[in-house]
Amino acid sequence: MKIIGIIPVRYGSIRFPGKPLVKIKDKPMMQWVYEAASKSKFLDEVIVATDDKKIFNCAETFGAKVVMTPECNSGTDRLAFVVKKINCDIIVNIQGDEPLIKPKIIDAAIKPLIKNKSIQVATVATDFENGKGKANPNNVKVILNKNNFAIYFSRLPLPNSLKHIGLYVYKKNFLLKFAQMKQTPLELAEKLEQLRILENGYKIYVVKTKYKTIGVDTKSDLEKVKKWLSLGSKFSRHARATTLLPSLCSSLLKA
Repeated sequence: MKIIGIIPVRYGSIRFPGKPLVKIKDKPMMQWVYEAASKSKFLDEVIVATDDKKIFNCAETFGAKVVMTPECNSGTDRLAFVVKKINCDIIVNIQGDEPLIKPKIIDAAIKPLIKNKSIQVATVATDFENGKGKANPNNVKVILNKNNFAIYFSRLPLPNSLKHIGLYVYKKNFLLKFAQMKQTPLELAEKLEQLRILENGYKIYVVKTKYKTIGVDTKSDLEKVKKWLSLGSKFSRHARATTLLPSLCSSLLKA
Protein backbone atom coordinates (compact mmCIF):
# COMPACT_ATOMS: atom_id res chain seq x y z
CA MET A 1 0.00 0.00 0.00
CA LYS A 2 1.43 3.36 -1.05
CA ILE A 3 0.45 6.49 0.86
CA ILE A 4 1.41 9.98 -0.26
CA GLY A 5 0.97 13.38 1.33
CA ILE A 6 0.20 16.40 -0.82
CA ILE A 7 0.45 19.99 0.35
CA PRO A 8 -1.67 22.11 -2.02
CA VAL A 9 -0.32 25.64 -1.85
CA ARG A 10 -1.52 28.79 -3.56
CA TYR A 11 -0.14 32.30 -3.38
CA GLY A 12 -3.42 34.18 -3.43
CA SER A 13 -5.49 34.54 -0.27
CA ILE A 14 -8.19 37.12 0.34
CA ARG A 15 -7.30 37.54 4.01
CA PHE A 16 -3.54 36.97 3.78
CA PRO A 17 -1.94 37.03 0.30
CA GLY A 18 1.41 35.27 0.01
CA LYS A 19 1.18 33.60 3.41
CA PRO A 20 2.92 30.32 2.36
CA LEU A 21 6.13 32.30 1.81
CA VAL A 22 5.99 34.30 5.04
CA LYS A 23 9.01 33.58 7.23
CA ILE A 24 8.52 32.00 10.63
CA LYS A 25 11.88 32.22 12.35
CA ASP A 26 14.24 31.33 9.50
CA LYS A 27 11.89 29.27 7.30
CA PRO A 28 8.87 29.98 5.08
CA MET A 29 5.63 28.73 6.58
CA MET A 30 5.13 25.95 4.04
CA GLN A 31 8.58 24.53 4.89
CA TRP A 32 7.43 23.97 8.48
CA VAL A 33 4.50 21.97 7.13
CA TYR A 34 6.64 20.00 4.67
CA GLU A 35 9.24 19.06 7.26
CA ALA A 36 6.60 17.90 9.77
CA ALA A 37 4.81 15.82 7.13
CA SER A 38 8.11 14.25 6.06
CA LYS A 39 8.44 12.77 9.57
CA SER A 40 5.20 10.80 9.25
CA LYS A 41 5.63 7.05 9.73
CA PHE A 42 3.05 6.22 7.08
CA LEU A 43 3.75 8.66 4.25
CA ASP A 44 5.93 7.22 1.51
CA GLU A 45 6.27 10.58 -0.21
CA VAL A 46 5.39 14.24 0.36
CA ILE A 47 4.65 16.56 -2.56
CA VAL A 48 4.03 20.30 -2.74
CA ALA A 49 1.43 21.15 -5.43
CA THR A 50 1.10 24.72 -6.67
CA ASP A 51 0.23 26.87 -9.66
CA ASP A 52 2.54 29.68 -8.59
CA LYS A 53 6.15 29.96 -9.78
CA LYS A 54 7.31 31.80 -6.65
CA ILE A 55 6.04 28.96 -4.46
CA PHE A 56 7.49 26.37 -6.85
CA ASN A 57 10.93 27.95 -6.67
CA CYS A 58 10.77 28.36 -2.89
CA ALA A 59 9.82 24.69 -2.39
CA GLU A 60 12.77 23.58 -4.49
CA THR A 61 15.17 25.62 -2.35
CA PHE A 62 14.40 23.55 0.74
CA GLY A 63 14.50 20.24 -1.13
CA ALA A 64 10.80 19.52 -1.53
CA LYS A 65 9.39 17.53 -4.40
CA VAL A 66 7.06 20.01 -6.10
CA VAL A 67 4.56 19.66 -8.92
CA MET A 68 3.25 22.55 -11.02
CA THR A 69 -0.50 22.42 -11.60
CA PRO A 70 -2.91 24.54 -13.61
CA GLU A 71 -5.09 27.04 -11.77
CA CYS A 72 -7.58 25.07 -9.70
CA ASN A 73 -10.83 25.99 -7.98
CA SER A 74 -9.87 24.16 -4.81
CA GLY A 75 -7.19 22.17 -3.04
CA THR A 76 -9.14 19.01 -3.86
CA ASP A 77 -8.93 19.73 -7.58
CA ARG A 78 -5.20 20.32 -7.19
CA LEU A 79 -4.80 16.96 -5.43
CA ALA A 80 -6.81 15.17 -8.09
CA PHE A 81 -4.65 16.64 -10.86
CA VAL A 82 -1.48 15.37 -9.16
CA VAL A 83 -2.61 11.87 -8.18
CA LYS A 84 -4.10 10.93 -11.56
CA LYS A 85 -0.60 10.10 -12.75
CA ILE A 86 0.68 8.55 -9.51
CA ASN A 87 0.38 4.92 -8.49
CA CYS A 88 -0.89 5.17 -4.91
CA ASP A 89 -3.69 3.95 -2.64
CA ILE A 90 -4.20 6.69 -0.05
CA ILE A 91 -3.72 10.45 -0.32
CA VAL A 92 -3.39 12.90 2.56
CA ASN A 93 -4.35 16.52 1.99
CA ILE A 94 -2.11 18.54 4.32
CA GLN A 95 -2.90 22.23 4.59
CA GLY A 96 0.01 24.55 3.87
CA ASP A 97 -1.10 27.03 6.53
CA GLU A 98 -0.74 24.64 9.50
CA PRO A 99 2.90 25.23 10.53
CA LEU A 100 2.33 23.53 13.90
CA ILE A 101 1.02 20.28 12.40
CA LYS A 102 2.51 17.17 14.00
CA PRO A 103 3.41 13.92 12.20
CA LYS A 104 1.55 11.94 14.89
CA ILE A 105 -1.70 13.66 13.92
CA ILE A 106 -1.16 12.84 10.25
CA ASP A 107 -0.54 9.21 11.17
CA ALA A 108 -3.61 9.08 13.44
CA ALA A 109 -5.78 10.31 10.55
CA ILE A 110 -4.35 7.69 8.17
CA LYS A 111 -4.88 4.69 10.47
CA PRO A 112 -8.67 4.37 10.05
CA LEU A 113 -8.33 3.96 6.27
CA ILE A 114 -5.69 1.28 6.74
CA LYS A 115 -7.68 -0.67 9.32
CA ASN A 116 -11.18 -0.30 7.86
CA LYS A 117 -11.70 -0.82 4.13
CA SER A 118 -15.17 0.76 4.25
CA ILE A 119 -13.83 4.19 5.30
CA GLN A 120 -13.19 6.32 2.23
CA VAL A 121 -12.28 9.63 3.84
CA ALA A 122 -11.18 10.76 7.30
CA THR A 123 -10.36 14.05 9.01
CA VAL A 124 -9.41 15.35 12.47
CA ALA A 125 -11.06 17.39 15.22
CA THR A 126 -10.24 18.59 18.73
CA ASP A 127 -12.04 20.25 21.65
CA PHE A 128 -12.56 23.99 21.73
CA GLU A 129 -10.76 25.86 24.48
CA ASN A 130 -13.59 28.34 25.08
CA GLY A 131 -16.78 29.90 23.76
CA LYS A 132 -14.84 32.58 21.89
CA GLY A 133 -13.30 29.92 19.68
CA LYS A 134 -16.71 28.48 18.89
CA ALA A 135 -18.00 31.91 17.87
CA ASN A 136 -15.11 32.60 15.48
CA PRO A 137 -16.23 31.88 11.88
CA ASN A 138 -12.62 31.14 10.93
CA ASN A 139 -12.86 28.05 13.16
CA VAL A 140 -14.85 25.34 11.41
CA LYS A 141 -17.08 23.27 13.70
CA VAL A 142 -18.07 19.65 13.32
CA ILE A 143 -20.64 17.54 15.14
CA LEU A 144 -20.36 13.75 15.22
CA ASN A 145 -22.62 10.75 15.59
CA LYS A 146 -21.92 8.04 18.18
CA ASN A 147 -19.62 6.21 15.73
CA ASN A 148 -17.41 9.29 15.14
CA PHE A 149 -18.73 10.04 11.67
CA ALA A 150 -19.44 13.66 10.82
CA ILE A 151 -23.07 14.79 10.89
CA TYR A 152 -22.39 18.37 9.80
CA PHE A 153 -19.69 21.03 9.43
CA SER A 154 -20.32 24.75 9.84
CA ARG A 155 -18.66 28.10 10.40
CA LEU A 156 -21.54 28.95 12.76
CA PRO A 157 -21.66 27.76 16.40
CA LEU A 158 -23.04 24.23 16.70
CA PRO A 159 -24.17 22.39 19.84
CA ASN A 160 -21.71 19.79 21.16
CA SER A 161 -19.27 20.62 18.39
CA LEU A 162 -15.54 20.06 18.02
CA LYS A 163 -12.99 22.26 16.28
CA HIS A 164 -12.23 20.85 12.86
CA ILE A 165 -8.59 20.54 11.83
CA GLY A 166 -8.35 20.76 8.03
CA LEU A 167 -6.44 17.57 7.36
CA TYR A 168 -8.07 15.02 5.03
CA VAL A 169 -7.19 11.45 4.13
CA TYR A 170 -8.75 9.85 1.02
CA LYS A 171 -8.75 6.55 -0.77
CA LYS A 172 -7.50 7.45 -4.26
CA ASN A 173 -10.62 6.29 -6.11
CA PHE A 174 -12.83 8.30 -3.79
CA LEU A 175 -10.74 11.45 -4.18
CA LEU A 176 -11.04 11.28 -7.97
CA LYS A 177 -14.78 10.72 -7.64
CA PHE A 178 -15.11 13.60 -5.19
CA ALA A 179 -13.30 15.98 -7.55
CA GLN A 180 -15.90 15.21 -10.25
CA MET A 181 -18.92 15.90 -8.04
CA LYS A 182 -20.83 19.12 -8.66
CA GLN A 183 -20.88 21.73 -5.92
CA THR A 184 -23.84 21.37 -3.56
CA PRO A 185 -26.16 23.92 -1.89
CA LEU A 186 -24.82 23.54 1.66
CA GLU A 187 -21.25 23.60 0.41
CA LEU A 188 -21.89 26.90 -1.34
CA ALA A 189 -23.79 28.36 1.63
CA GLU A 190 -21.12 27.47 4.20
CA LYS A 191 -18.13 27.73 1.83
CA LEU A 192 -17.00 24.31 3.09
CA GLU A 193 -16.05 21.82 0.42
CA GLN A 194 -16.35 18.77 2.68
CA LEU A 195 -20.12 19.25 2.87
CA ARG A 196 -20.26 18.08 -0.75
CA ILE A 197 -19.27 14.64 0.50
CA LEU A 198 -22.06 14.52 3.08
CA GLU A 199 -24.67 15.93 0.67
CA ASN A 200 -23.87 13.14 -1.77
CA GLY A 201 -24.55 10.52 0.89
CA TYR A 202 -20.96 9.57 1.77
CA LYS A 203 -19.43 9.44 5.24
CA ILE A 204 -16.46 11.25 6.76
CA TYR A 205 -14.78 9.55 9.71
CA VAL A 206 -13.48 12.01 12.32
CA VAL A 207 -10.43 11.21 14.44
CA LYS A 208 -10.62 12.98 17.79
CA THR A 209 -7.38 14.31 19.23
CA LYS A 210 -6.17 16.40 22.16
CA TYR A 211 -3.71 18.10 19.85
CA LYS A 212 -4.19 21.88 19.61
CA THR A 213 -3.30 23.78 16.48
CA ILE A 214 -3.12 27.35 15.27
CA GLY A 215 -4.04 27.49 11.59
CA VAL A 216 -2.84 30.69 9.92
CA ASP A 217 -5.80 32.47 8.35
CA THR A 218 -4.79 36.01 9.33
CA LYS A 219 -1.70 37.99 10.34
CA SER A 220 -2.94 37.79 13.92
CA ASP A 221 -2.79 33.98 13.71
CA LEU A 222 0.76 34.24 12.38
CA GLU A 223 1.83 36.26 15.41
CA LYS A 224 0.35 33.60 17.71
CA VAL A 225 2.34 30.90 15.92
CA LYS A 226 5.55 32.93 16.17
CA LYS A 227 4.98 33.51 19.87
CA TRP A 228 4.22 29.84 20.47
CA LEU A 229 7.42 28.75 18.72
CA SER A 230 9.52 31.43 20.37
CA LEU A 231 8.33 30.76 23.92
CA GLY A 232 8.24 27.01 23.36
CA SER A 233 11.89 26.87 22.35
CA LYS A 234 12.91 28.47 25.66
CA PHE A 235 11.55 25.44 27.52
CA SER A 236 12.49 22.73 25.01
CA ARG A 237 15.69 21.77 26.86
CA HIS A 238 13.91 21.24 30.15
CA ALA A 239 11.99 18.17 31.20
CA ARG A 240 9.13 20.30 32.47
CA ALA A 241 8.42 21.46 28.89
CA THR A 242 5.97 18.59 28.50
CA THR A 243 3.68 20.25 31.01
CA LEU A 244 4.39 23.89 30.24
CA LEU A 245 4.00 23.87 26.47
CA PRO A 246 0.42 22.52 26.30
CA SER A 247 -0.75 25.16 28.76
CA LEU A 248 1.08 27.83 26.76
CA CYS A 249 -0.61 26.74 23.55
CA SER A 250 -3.94 26.76 25.36
CA SER A 251 -3.45 30.36 26.45
CA LEU A 252 -2.53 31.42 22.92
CA LEU A 253 -5.60 29.74 21.46
CA LYS A 254 -7.78 31.66 23.91
CA ALA A 255 -6.31 34.97 22.77
